[in-house]
Amino acid sequence: MRTLPDSPNLDHLRHQAKDLLAGLRGSNPSATLADAQALLAEQYGFRSWTDLKAEVDRRQGRADVADPALAQAIADRFDLGEVTEPMRSVARSDEVGRPWSLRTTRGRWWVRSLENWWPIVDVETEVGLQTAAAGAGILLPAPVRSRTGAIVEEVGEQRWRVNEWRHSGPPLTAPASAETTRSVGAILATLHGLAMPVDRISPWIRRRLFTDSWADLAERARRAGAGWAGDLATAVPTLVDLERIGTDSEDPTPVLSHTALGPSQVRRGAGGRLTVTGWEHAGGVPPAWELADALMHWAIDPDGQVNVPAARGLVEGYARTASSMPTVDLAAFRGAVTSLANYVHGQVELALTATDPDDRRFQERSVRHLLAHLPTLSTLERLSVTVAPVA
Repeated sequence: MRTLPDSPNLDHLRHQAKDLLAGLRGSNPSATLADAQALLAEQYGFRSWTDLKAEVDRRQGRADVADPALAQAIADRFDLGEVTEPMRSVARSDEVGRPWSLRTTRGRWWVRSLENWWPIVDVETEVGLQTAAAGAGILLPAPVRSRTGAIVEEVGEQRWRVNEWRHSGPPLTAPASAETTRSVGAILATLHGLAMPVDRISPWIRRRLFTDSWADLAERARRAGAGWAGDLATAVPTLVDLERIGTDSEDPTPVLSHTALGPSQVRRGAGGRLTVTGWEHAGGVPPAWELADALMHWAIDPDGQVNVPAARGLVEGYARTASSMPTVDLAAFRGAVTSLANYVHGQVELALTATDPDDRRFQERSVRHLLAHLPTLSTLERLSVTVAPVA
């Protein structure tokens, strides 16, 4: 489920709806803006566009404000100048930490706490990938080093890192237009073309990081009285089918790459060019797996059908840029479905253990939405056939 920022912008939502409409019309030319708005509202966990707009109004001015002493301490540690405005939260905490906006005499900065961060490679390797990607023409908010040259610093008993604030629109949406997915494909090919070595495939995409079965987890949710326990029980056969994908194939050779190039990590910047964020989970991934993961996240319609123009656009963009084209067969989706399984399990655990009422409501909506929009084995089979080369 998409997450609204702490101070949502209705104009940003309108832009997202228009982008989504362009993607929907790839497979349904009669789609309307109202259709796109309704779908966007659902992606944010609301029943209608009207409900989504009401939530935007409710949240105005509700961003958290950091202690001014903490804000200045972070600015001092990273040599950002004097703080000129209160440091405000951008969104709720995610799998990395909480993002904040900080304005100083030297500009605007994207500041992140790192309470939830589990890096796959060491931070210097990750920054090396970003440096190489930027050198190859990929737009990204550059990481900022502290006065001591470090990327991560502890300030106020919390770890922090800082990136430049690159002006851009809101995160993109899926399904996306073929024009957008061609650009995404070109970005992936550029990253893979760097051929930066790495010693292993990221555990997040290589193996399930939990031991209990889906059936046992569903039974646990039922005993806990979770309102979505029945949804999870219904989804168990789908989750079991997905976990079987690629289990009889050997691990391909990985390269160092982004590993999570979905719509939530891509924004439209100056001149319409795409800007890539979310580099904190960079790690090892076989090129075919990352291409398959991108296809799963960018080219499936709300009804679970393959959005053919978006899928083919992504592969075309990759092929035009790459020196060689990886084979995207069904087995190539192994990384995508493994990371999905780990994510679903993590969201279910958060929903079962949440104690704060707001967190509990958010996690319940998130789990319901996630379980209602799982890809199926048959959809991924159709997707692999859609992008197969013509003999």
